[in-house]
Amino acid sequence: MKVSIIGGGGLVGSCAAYALQCGGLANEIALLDVNEELAVGHALDLRHGSPSVANQKFAGGGYEHIPTSDVICITAGLRRKPDESRLDLINRNTDLFMQILRDVKAAGPKPTAIVLVVSNPVDILTYVAAQTLDLPVGQVIGLGTQLDTIRFCSLIAEQLDAPPAQTKALILGEHGDTMVPIWSSATIAGLPLEKYPGWSPTLAGELFTRTRGSGAEVIKRKGGAGFAVGIAIRDCVDAIVLDSNVVLPISSVQNGCYGIRDVALSVPTVLGRTGVQATMEIDLWPKEVQGIRASGTALRKTLDTVLQRIR
Repeated sequence: MKVSIIGGGGLVGSCAAYALQCGGLANEIALLDVNEELAVGHALDLRHGSPSVANQKFAGGGYEHIPTSDVICITAGLRRKPDESRLDLINRNTDLFMQILRDVKAAGPKPTAIVLVVSNPVDILTYVAAQTLDLPVGQVIGLGTQLDTIRFCSLIAEQLDAPPAQTKALILGEHGDTMVPIWSSATIAGLPLEKYPGWSPTLAGELFTRTRGSGAEVIKRKGGAGFAVGIAIRDCVDAIVLDSNVVLPISSVQNGCYGIRDVALSVPTVLGRTGVQATMEIDLWPKEVQGIRASGTALRKTLDTVLQRIR
């Protein structure tokens, strides 16, 4: 299966390519970038490591890779400033993103291709991509809160000295300021988080606040996130490649889940080879459901402004 990464010359795109290389599942990875020389250089660097990892092909270049791609991952975009929300990026990124979509359409993607949007604000751009590309809506997904979710789990595990891989907790809704922590189903090693030694409501609030500010913290300290985003992208691509039908908190256009329609945001989503297989309206605390719906309302207001701008 071939994965093409638009923006493969940048930090997020190159980290995603490396994560996919280490995963060893995609048999071909193409890095597309406006700076083709940089993309070719990254592909060459990755290719040099392939004998120690897996039998994979790497290439750098442009949209000539789109017609043969099974997964098209869009990471290109302007970086967020430390004091800037993801939604603040919309005016600066919309024009660039629309040009990318036009170029993808012109290149002629496979009818079965899956488009994974990573560029921010991811929920807005996922909706725009789903409306613009001539693909079934379930084949256009966004990274959504998968990144927030693994950040959330890592912080909980660190604070409680628990094994990260056994720490399970979700963030749903917007990948942004209105994201919602799902405490009702959070566990460590199958044990309810609220019963775990050292847990308290005060700690819960502190951990969520830090999770919500994690992106800005990374930007402030090193200029931009890369490694964890690459891993989150790999989580999604692996589910598609393996057709594993795993449940991930990714963004897609909603059609009634938790009463939300006609906006893209993250709910528990079954992801497989053909994209979104189903969304799951699991029982949550009432305040968690209210939070997800509030995310939808906030995103819809921004989306209305964006749609007026691009039409």
